Amino acid sequence: MQTKLTLRLDNKLIRDVKAYARKNHRSLSMMVADYFYLLGNMQRSSERNAALPPITRSLKGILKSSNGGLSDYKKHLEEKYL
Repeated sequence: MQTKLTLRLDNKLIRDVKAYARKNHRSLSMMVADYFYLLGNMQRSSERNAALPPITRSLKGILKSSNGGLSDYKKHLEEKYL
């Protein structure tokens, strides 16, 4: 079920955001809904992270930026053991 929501914002901000929405082929309502959805996800993610032990929390996501692959791993093993 969808319900109407009234927001009071600065006129210039509304104009700018409407222009941005038009440029990106989205409705303003859809953008606000997406933002609220992301806020909820961030809250749940924060709660999940708080439940992790400190060491695990510090290591979480550390490999996301790693671009090493299987060939790099094999090269590492060759250098280490041969």
